Amino acid sequence: MGEPVYRLLGVTRVYGARKVLDIASLDVYAGEILGIVGPSGAGKSTLLRLLGFLETPTSGAMAFRGQRVNGGAPSLAVRRRVTMVFQRPVLLSDSVYANVAYGLRVRGVTDARERVEKVLDLLGMLPLRKEDASTLSGGEAQRVALARALVVEPEVLLLDEPTANLDPAHVAIIENVIRQARERTGMTIVLVTHNVFQARRLADRVALLVGGRLVEVAPTKTFFESPSAPETCAFISGEMVY
Repeated sequence: MGEPVYRLLGVTRVYGARKVLDIASLDVYAGEILGIVGPSGAGKSTLLRLLGFLETPTSGAMAFRGQRVNGGAPSLAVRRRVTMVFQRPVLLSDSVYANVAYGLRVRGVTDARERVEKVLDLLGMLPLRKEDASTLSGGEAQRVALARALVVEPEVLLLDEPTANLDPAHVAIIENVIRQARERTGMTIVLVTHNVFQARRLADRVALLVGGRLVEVAPTKTFFESPSAPETCAFISGEMVY
């Protein structure tokens, strides 16, 4: 698979007396879609925040493109190579168009209309481009947040439950856009999802996180058809795993 975009070794994240993440090792490879699944409270969103440089490990080593980044916040140039879409996105009190164009504007891109309208069209949001973002439904807000992330064409896209509030028709739209983004740009995508069927549809590899620990990381076909860990067998069978 070549050199990893991320390499984590012995990474922990502790809040007070509670260790919420304990990753012995994890590599994320360029151009892959890595699906992260697991029960609620397993540490999935915390791991995503570490990868997005929004938090730093309590201990261990984390590298991005071969450069260690766990000693503090990386440079603005490095942070701009990674974009995260939160499960509950926060939008500007402005139009849909202005929200999507914001990232390009702060990067000094002055002629953004074609790029913004193209990504809005892909996500079925072009007719709402002049609407105030505060009037959107939860699902519409998620689509705007994804458009805002995609329009800057990041090297790494981190997605935290990107279809949690969408109906099946819009889930299909989002998943198709994610596939297209990877195929068109080669970006690396890390997808946190509770939906194991979505992980199976989208991911090249799937990781199961339980109690802050990685139980298994494997190619998607192997993960679902011949998992090695009993916890994985139980999880994909719909059993409760803690």
